[in-house]
Amino acid sequence: MTPETESELADIIRAANAPLRIRGGGTRPIGRPVDGQPLSTAALTGIELYEPGALTLVVAAGTPVQEIDAALDAEGQRLPFEPMDHRGLLGTTGTPTIGGVVAANVSGPRRIQCGAARDFLLGVRFVDGQGQIIRNGGRVMKNVTGYDLVKLMAGSYGTLGVLTEVALKVLPKPQASVTLRLDGLGDERAIAALSQALASPYEVTGAAHMQEGPDGVPVTLIRLEGFTNSVSYRADALRTLLAEFGDATLETAPEDTEATWQALRDITPFHGRAGTVWRLSVKPTDAPGIVAACPGCEAIYDWGGGLVWLLAPEGSDLTGAALRKKIAAPGGHATLIRGADPDPFHPQPAPVARLEQGLRQRFDPKGILNSGLMGSVAQCR
Repeated sequence: MTPETESELADIIRAANAPLRIRGGGTRPIGRPVDGQPLSTAALTGIELYEPGALTLVVAAGTPVQEIDAALDAEGQRLPFEPMDHRGLLGTTGTPTIGGVVAANVSGPRRIQCGAARDFLLGVRFVDGQGQIIRNGGRVMKNVTGYDLVKLMAGSYGTLGVLTEVALKVLPKPQASVTLRLDGLGDERAIAALSQALASPYEVTGAAHMQEGPDGVPVTLIRLEGFTNSVSYRADALRTLLAEFGDATLETAPEDTEATWQALRDITPFHGRAGTVWRLSVKPTDAPGIVAACPGCEAIYDWGGGLVWLLAPEGSDLTGAALRKKIAAPGGHATLIRGADPDPFHPQPAPVARLEQGLRQRFDPKGILNSGLMGSVAQCR
């Protein structure tokens, strides 16, 4: 079923007595398999309002991200939260949609500086599990009372309602973007360098480390963006600050910097490789020890080490239960992105699980929206 209007979508959900499998572009099948009749938002497309001067965009949920990027680029603007394209990592086809991005709260390397997708949501329209059309928020940032449904819908993976429209804040593109590269650092030294860069006043917008860079050696990457003169000054100052970690090289060509961070955003080094992929949210200083406790695995660190992409090779005996046991003491979350495990999403503590069950009962009392996809509403990562 592919409704062409919000009203048609509401009618379908209102009449449904069996589970529905909600999908946008079908590019990120994360979570438990859902048994249900497919319900697609792909026909709910179009930019409904774009005011470049007000940095505001209102768009139908099924609109392709590529279409939005093109419209923003024409005005020298962008989606600041840098959403990942999962197709290469998951081996999927289809077209990423803005509704899917919001439903999964997809946020890229720039999150450390500007925030997650949910932080740029101004308003949403969605259809709940009873077929009611609900609107929350608006087109400007403001405080709210009661349920903040805008934030609640981001990361709910379609289990609370089917998004039909989102209002977003956008930001201008920078004049310049450069990358500092440190080669050959071990994980602990790399995280120390990234932490020092992030603690500096130099406004880092990307901080990542790959155990195996393009040349097969470890590479640590730090991105700076902004006005040209400011970026040049900050890059020189940061190279001096990080001198103890080696002589950082500077990547200044815009196309090279864009390609570097797009590859990190989409976890390109893991594309086409067999094995299970986990996404860990941990304290940066704990990350190297957790990775070291997973022998045979390869890691890509983002967000200064707070986000770890872990590739467990084919045949590895690393299970979700074992991995979560390793991160239990330091604290953190482990989410299965590719592969098989009984609990793709990190199980919640009992009190939180009860709260989430209550939310699902409130918004989807029939239990028909992506039923069984998650053990709980997505964690605030």
